[in-house]
Amino acid sequence: MVTPFASDGSVSLESARRMANHLVDTGSDGIVVCGTTGEGPTVNDREKLEMFETVVSEVGSRTTVVANTGSYDTHHSVALTRSALASGVDGFLVVTPYYNKPPADGIVAHFQAVADAAEGRPVIAYNIPSRVVINLEPELLFRLAEIENVVGVKQATPDLDQAQAIVEHGGLALYAGNDDLMLPFLRLGGAGGICVASHVVGRRYAEMIALAGAGDFDAAERIDEELVPLLEALAVTTNPIPLKAALNMLGHDVGGLRLPLVEATDAQQATIRAALETAAVQPVAAA
Repeated sequence: MVTPFASDGSVSLESARRMANHLVDTGSDGIVVCGTTGEGPTVNDREKLEMFETVVSEVGSRTTVVANTGSYDTHHSVALTRSALASGVDGFLVVTPYYNKPPADGIVAHFQAVADAAEGRPVIAYNIPSRVVINLEPELLFRLAEIENVVGVKQATPDLDQAQAIVEHGGLALYAGNDDLMLPFLRLGGAGGICVASHVVGRRYAEMIALAGAGDFDAAERIDEELVPLLEALAVTTNPIPLKAALNMLGHDVGGLRLPLVEATDAQQATIRAALETAAVQPVAAA
């Protein structure tokens, strides 16, 4: 879920409530708060905890709320996880420690420490080598699966052999970490995806997953193909720049971005607007 900002750059909790309801109403059966799309690196811990509390209080009775508490500092991740427990979140998303490039034993120890702090609530590992340099190879993920409450992986790498190995091992639920991986992962037996475009075409994603679950992959593929231009537009520059531009065009009023992210250029906005029109996504006021 995006983190909405007010005109002064502060977090807009009122807009966050509206966005959380929008996501649930349009097919999302879980919400990740303050992750990459939620500009987690530039939202401080106080703001994160306020966002966790706000989303839980608004939609926690209707959906699963997952808090991003991962960082490259184990002590910080553990402390934030412990604090987030009080907000009532259902689970945690924890990214591979980035920049300091720990060895495999350090990665396992990091996830073990955060999982212990989660006090039994489920933890999803976030494998995104394009951003953190390290790739959690299947053998390392299998070690993480031995931690009792590490239950899934958000896999943001297109290596289908790795995805297949995760499914065949069976220790972790496989979630697509990139929107264009949703259908390929579903074909392999994946559980679903932690998505970006679901902000604007959530019902279509829910329909795709339902069709795949029923074994109708031809119909699921037709939806996937229809969404390609929109997914390309939402990747025209760094996420969540295009997504916030799209949401503001649709009347969701999620505000701007925090530096070092900047607004979409005029050319990028034109691409995004055209893709929304092609996908027949309606403004919120007309929904």
